Amino acid sequence: MTKNLYVGNLPFTATEDDIRNLFATHGNVNSVKLISDRETGRPRGFGFVEMDADGATSAEQALNGASFGGRTLKVNEAQQKPRREGGSGGGFGGGAGGQRRERW
Repeated sequence: MTKNLYVGNLPFTATEDDIRNLFATHGNVNSVKLISDRETGRPRGFGFVEMDADGATSAEQALNGASFGGRTLKVNEAQQKPRREGGSGGGFGGGAGGQRRERW
């Protein structure tokens, strides 16, 4: 069984390898995902670590509030947000079902 951890207040210079090495001292790390800004590609200072349940519990207790790269880490179990059903959204509106009425 695995757990997904939220890791916040990361230094912007942190790499996925840095985070993997930090968490690996507490258990088996399955994946690391650092989040970047969609437009600029710059790091946003948080990410997610997926690891075995026992290691995740140990890492959360040991690393939440710990100093890393001059910053105080925030580590807790990631909250799962329910995904919305349906299409991609968007569109232009347009009143009656998006139908266009032509005038002659």
